[in-house]
Amino acid sequence: MCFPIQCARAWSSLWLLFTFATIFPAGGNAQATSSLSLMPQPASISDQAGQMPLDANFRITTGHFSDDRLEHAIDRALQRLSDRTGYILLRAKASDAPPHGELWLDVAAAGMPVQGTQEDESYTLDVGPQRAVLHAATVVGALRGLETFLQLLDADGKGFYFHTARINDHPRFVWRGLLLDVSRHWQPVANIKRLLDTMAVVKLNVFHWHLSDYQGFRIESRQFPRLHELGSDGLYYTQAEVRDIVAYARERGIRVVPEFDMPSHAHSWLIGYPELASLPGPFTFTHQFGIDSVNLDPTQESTYRFLDTFLGEMTSLFPDRYWHIGGDEVEGSSWDKSPRVQAFMKQNGMKDNGALQAYFNQRLVELLEKHGRRMVGWDEIVRPDLRRDVLVQSWLGPQSLATAAKLGFDSVLSGPYYLDKMERISKQYLADPVPDETHLTAAEAAHILGGEVCVWTELVAQENLDTRVWPASAAIAERFWSPREVRDSDDMYRRLPAISLALEEAGSQHHTAMDAMLRRTGRGEISPEVRQFFGLIEPLRLGAREEARQASQLTPLVAPGDIAIPDPPAARNFSRQIHEFLADPGHAAHRDELTAELRSWQKLGPAIHSLAQRAPLFQDGEETAASLSALGKTGEEAMAWISRAATPPPEWSRQQAALLAHAQIPQGLLRIAVLDAIQELVKAANGGNP
Repeated sequence: MCFPIQCARAWSSLWLLFTFATIFPAGGNAQATSSLSLMPQPASISDQAGQMPLDANFRITTGHFSDDRLEHAIDRALQRLSDRTGYILLRAKASDAPPHGELWLDVAAAGMPVQGTQEDESYTLDVGPQRAVLHAATVVGALRGLETFLQLLDADGKGFYFHTARINDHPRFVWRGLLLDVSRHWQPVANIKRLLDTMAVVKLNVFHWHLSDYQGFRIESRQFPRLHELGSDGLYYTQAEVRDIVAYARERGIRVVPEFDMPSHAHSWLIGYPELASLPGPFTFTHQFGIDSVNLDPTQESTYRFLDTFLGEMTSLFPDRYWHIGGDEVEGSSWDKSPRVQAFMKQNGMKDNGALQAYFNQRLVELLEKHGRRMVGWDEIVRPDLRRDVLVQSWLGPQSLATAAKLGFDSVLSGPYYLDKMERISKQYLADPVPDETHLTAAEAAHILGGEVCVWTELVAQENLDTRVWPASAAIAERFWSPREVRDSDDMYRRLPAISLALEEAGSQHHTAMDAMLRRTGRGEISPEVRQFFGLIEPLRLGAREEARQASQLTPLVAPGDIAIPDPPAARNFSRQIHEFLADPGHAAHRDELTAELRSWQKLGPAIHSLAQRAPLFQDGEETAASLSALGKTGEEAMAWISRAATPPPEWSRQQAALLAHAQIPQGLLRIAVLDAIQELVKAANGGNP
């Protein structure tokens, strides 16, 4: 569960123009269903090949039922439409609805008093030439339908319109979450609210708030004030702020599940309350990352009295039925070294630390049940004798998840969705909570409730939060919502720019934060060469980053490797162009466009070197830029050999092999995102030989 980092853009008006072209294509004909840019894809959609105009008379009206949550959602939707179109769009009653350009919301009821896994999130949406009707059993279903309706907005030379369509939609999984670790790097309330706004856009419905770990205890406790006074470094959420965030999330149909990690990862607890520890202190606040070797003491009744009082206080802040206790990576050396713990284990016939943790978990289950909560924990809590009403979250992967499901535990998957791994979006997109290779029965598969994106924050600070989360999480959100058969990565990438712009509209800064960081670290406006450079590189994968350079809470995350994003669009576009060229080397337009691109790379080395003379942080990118310049020359020469249908001399092939091998070696905190495409080009020039 515990190692962190991820996603977005900022290479300029070119990307922005591509994004707007995706959402507002030229011409007046409605797009076919296959080219609509909806994300997540609905369960069922039938395009009606028409348009419902939107002008200043457009209204959203409600039927017999409405409440404050629905009214506020309508206000937000109208504001977003106003910001897109420039129209002043006001509320209206059904009696004064216009003859066309109306969305009528037919909602049956409010839904669950405290939203849970049984909430009905389904809806139907019928957009006709004059009127749209959204039916939903609950307000949460209406919230999901409103987001889809907003994605149907389009425009042409005549003005704005909604695509006509009939949609019958419901989620594939009931648990579609995003975990945010605020222990390693604290995030202010504004950032969390912005995250909730953007989660709602892609129909994520669980905000998993990782509030305590080795590096920080981030919530005010009035019963045990030394928890936040000594364990937070002064960065924590007041109880009023927590209530505000929980209410803000509910307004958007999002549950808040808190996590307080125990019995391991509990160093921040022990600073103020060392009597909870299995070994004597003292314990001091640390900004270093790592795993604490001192666990809570499960043998003392005073530990459970403390936790009982603590849970009684905290459950008043978090109404959700589920409560996450962590339970992962329980390093047992502190139990092994404690005479008291060892005596307790011997007295109670416990053969190993796993049995002691199971005892601790059973006591926790009982305490949580007393306070009306259901326990959630990571893979390590699973044992055959654990109560089956415990929910298991898997960071170890699909096989571990399948094991839990086969034992009868409800489960959610997170292992493939760790954003700090800096994987390609397509890899995370195709990772399914119920993969084919698990061979679960239908009854066993029903125990898998969904999945969670994980935003661990060793390498995520306030400024680069959005660039690490979006738009990759939108693709993963589709995996959690849409039918299993929706698996076309190319189509996902086609639709990604549209949802990226919708996320920005909802408040995300994943487009602007990168530019701001580049202007500051580059000490001026961003040159075309710098933009191009950041379109061709990406951060190191997590393991390589940890080997290359250790970070702490105090490390400014402003190096090029902290600014760059994984899977940049420009690199994907280049790979696509290479594939098109190799499929038809004689196509002059493909050849000329690629040749110009590769020649422009050859200027990047000198450009980044020159920038580094006045902006020293860019020294971290000089070797990578030099490698890109050399690869540009290699690619141009390889294309020439391919175009002439000639075989390069062995010496050329040996030189390129050495160059490619050198380019594989990470420089600074960067890797070359287009390296695979250049390797394909060189391989083709060599007649298919590596």
